[in-house]
Amino acid sequence: MNRRWLVLAVGLGAMTAGCAFQYGLAFLIPALRADGLSLREAGVLIVCPMAGLLIMLIVWGALSDRFGERLVLSAGLAIAGAALLGAASAHGVVARGSYLVLAGAGGASVHAASGRLILGWFAAHERGLAMGLRQTAQPLGVAVAAASLPALAAHGLGSAFAALAAFCLVMAVLVVLLVRDPERPQAKATERTGSPYRTPVLWRIHLTSALLVVPQFAVATFAFVYLVEGRGWSVGTAGPVLAVTQVAGALARIAVGVWSDRAGSRLRPLRTVALACGAVMVALAAGAYAGSGIAVAALLIASVITVTPNGLAYTAVAEYAGSGWAGRALGAQNTLQNTFALATPPLLSGVVSGSGYATAFACAVAFPLAAAALVPVPARTRIEAAARQTA
Repeated sequence: MNRRWLVLAVGLGAMTAGCAFQYGLAFLIPALRADGLSLREAGVLIVCPMAGLLIMLIVWGALSDRFGERLVLSAGLAIAGAALLGAASAHGVVARGSYLVLAGAGGASVHAASGRLILGWFAAHERGLAMGLRQTAQPLGVAVAAASLPALAAHGLGSAFAALAAFCLVMAVLVVLLVRDPERPQAKATERTGSPYRTPVLWRIHLTSALLVVPQFAVATFAFVYLVEGRGWSVGTAGPVLAVTQVAGALARIAVGVWSDRAGSRLRPLRTVALACGAVMVALAAGAYAGSGIAVAALLIASVITVTPNGLAYTAVAEYAGSGWAGRALGAQNTLQNTFALATPPLLSGVVSGSGYATAFACAVAFPLAAAALVPVPARTRIEAAARQTA
């Protein structure tokens, strides 16, 4: 296998291992409740990795800029694995939660360093595809959690956390054995002197991505319960249908990456996708208000479209920042996105409780439209220049 594709495969596996426990612990809620925790306590535990993630994203990004991706990925995954082993044997919400925060802090390394690897190993005309493949890690991680954690938890919560730990530790070893930090002659040729944050381009891409998280998490949070409670679907039907949309969303991330490679631009496709997200959210809100079947079709389409912008924005950030700043820039990107992701479910839950699903979906409409307006498409950024030079 070509070295760069091997590096991408290991990076994808590393990020999948991180995402499995960062975003997949919700599948342990029934087991946590059976273990004597209240719903509130269980809810606190499952967001603990996210708290650790937010604390360390920029730090790991800076470390990857300074020391390279291989060291950061392997060290972060080793810390996460060790912390998850601690969570497996811990008792009580505070002790287990502390280990999960530490695991999230270690696992944050995969979000900055694995994306930075793509900048170094892939030319501009193929980075969209590579980053799209990398971005399938989140749905893959959630799928791994969905397929394994409930069954493992039947043998005890310790078994579930130990399996997640083993996944991280195995990937840490594979990173040490198979990943090599790339030389970046192409990045040096276009390297920016000084901070890329002196102009508003990166700030606008960061904020665009954060705004696009709102419809994504609005749909991800309420799709299942809306179909079951609002539309009368059975649990056995809604679950598999939404699983299919998750797979379709992963494929869509790859497709828009290829599109951006062929277009020689990340930002123009990003703006188009943002407008499409706004349109489908309008249809979803209108259908939900009317009680129409259009709402179901719009919800399923939204489940696919709203997850597609991630790879485009990540690639744009890495390319614009350059190799010297990519780790820190991707850390900032992830921090802002995860902050919006963490805030969206509780805020919209209050809207659902007070005014219903239609109003909650309507509240999400403005965010992708604002994101489309923020995309710095008119600027002749280095992103498009690099793509033209290597196409």
